[in-house]
Amino acid sequence: MQSTTVKPAVRAMSTARKDYRIRLRQMRHDYQLYVIILLPVAWLILFHYVPMLGLQLAFKNFRITDGIWGSPWAGLGYFEKFFYSYQFTKIVGNTLIISFYELLAGFPLPIVLALALNATLRTKFKQTVQFVTYMPFFISTVVMVGMILQFLNPRVGIVNTGIGLFGMDAINFMGDPNWFKSIYVWSGIWQTTGWGTIIYLAALSGISPEIHEAATIDGATRLQRIRHVDIPGILPTIVTLLILHAGSIMGIGFEKIYLMQNPLNISSSEVISTYVYSVSLASSAPNYSYATAIGLFNSVVNMIIILTVNQIAKKVGQTSLW
Repeated sequence: MQSTTVKPAVRAMSTARKDYRIRLRQMRHDYQLYVIILLPVAWLILFHYVPMLGLQLAFKNFRITDGIWGSPWAGLGYFEKFFYSYQFTKIVGNTLIISFYELLAGFPLPIVLALALNATLRTKFKQTVQFVTYMPFFISTVVMVGMILQFLNPRVGIVNTGIGLFGMDAINFMGDPNWFKSIYVWSGIWQTTGWGTIIYLAALSGISPEIHEAATIDGATRLQRIRHVDIPGILPTIVTLLILHAGSIMGIGFEKIYLMQNPLNISSSEVISTYVYSVSLASSAPNYSYATAIGLFNSVVNMIIILTVNQIAKKVGQTSLW
């Protein structure tokens, strides 16, 4: 009995050794490929994994003189401080409202534009539309915000000048909190919609022309082909990008919001990223532990959302990230 149980174990060990030698031989043969990926892997470890050691600040009462490792533990005190803060509802509410506004208004537009461009038969017109819609993506955030401030200037802005032609009073768009979210979202949509169509156009190009030919022979109109051929063909891409967008619902970019922010609209523009900056680097008495706790809370919520959406997508449509 003992010999019969030992033989399979020996065979498994010998097989594992052979596999190891084969893989080692392949790595030696293709060492150039491993050298190429060495730099990005080192960058990933250095700037994404090593900084995770600093997450312990969220659970410590950080003092510069004691350093990260020597500072005393504070437990969940800073998380409780944020949850019971009077600003918690406003900050989290602004973050969620802007994120869902951006998702609902901006996510479908690249799909619609890609379907329209794919359906057009005029090559020059298609190229012109692509060029016009792609170009805003290459405008930097600082320049974009500068354009917004100039266009919406109450005295000399082109928008208020146009409003004045109809006998209406000028509107201080950037000073009214009610306008901030719409200005932020729609300026972002204008800047990124064209660029977002690239992925969908690539997915549409992968659909076999024979399917369209068969649908045309069966008498399907162009709209029917879009509905029954194009949309099902790019549905896995749509679901994948939706999952990725859902994973960043709590992660609104810092730069644009901060540049558009002013004391008049701060009640509508203060989000988690800008609040973390204001209580840490921009504060006269910075509280790094408190800021780290808020950032960790933000990341955990994003992770929970992306895991939930991915699981729902897997059960409903058999399409997921993993």
